[in-house]
Amino acid sequence: MLTPAPVVFLLDVDNTLLDNDRFAADLTARLDRDFGEAERERYWSVYSELRDNLGYADYLGALQMFRAGNDNVLALLQMQAFLLDYPFNARLYPRALDAIGHLSLMGTTAILSDGDIIFQPRKIQRSGVWDAVDGRVLVYLHKESMLDAVQRAFPAKHYVMIDDKPQLLAAMKRVLAERLTTVFVRQGHYAAESEHIVIDPAPGLTVEHIGDLCDLTLTDFHALATTGADHKDRKQMAKSALQEHT
Repeated sequence: MLTPAPVVFLLDVDNTLLDNDRFAADLTARLDRDFGEAERERYWSVYSELRDNLGYADYLGALQMFRAGNDNVLALLQMQAFLLDYPFNARLYPRALDAIGHLSLMGTTAILSDGDIIFQPRKIQRSGVWDAVDGRVLVYLHKESMLDAVQRAFPAKHYVMIDDKPQLLAAMKRVLAERLTTVFVRQGHYAAESEHIVIDPAPGLTVEHIGDLCDLTLTDFHALATTGADHKDRKQMAKSALQEHT
């Protein structure tokens, strides 16, 4: 039986560590170039329908379905190469790997992501994130419903979940309660869409950029998570706390 770690930092990937919105924009441009506007719209329609049915993004599955009715075989073959060989390392947010390295000095770091079993791991590998956490990677269909499995894989006395979706953070907090500190990274379209939504329970800590985590200490994660300060106050408190430790 694994010995529980003092703290495990669980990090989301898309729009938390890397700019997945930028990837989607690049994919749109490639579809426009190779297939035209109408077929680009059809791909995203197929993608959306598949995501509604599965509950997670499946770019390769959407391409497989998009293939039906499209006889541009060469462009289809090149599109799969575009997806599988996409330079996700160039889409990491500034200081994303620095943040992982900083957190690893305070506890165990691991990736906890949603997605398919082929493309999502490929993305994590090509971005350099897989190696940054020494292969501690979990990819589920719906990670918020897999917390028992997460705890078995990475037993810990306390967890810190870092994600761009505050609703998901709230769902996890309701399960793990005081054993979980939630960190909302205000990046990407999901974060923007949640701007005027009441989240209950609210994230324990909000940062504007993933690199802001480099300014925090382990004490800060516990202290800031229990305050009622908004994200601007928390950022200032974190800087003040950092100065006190230096």
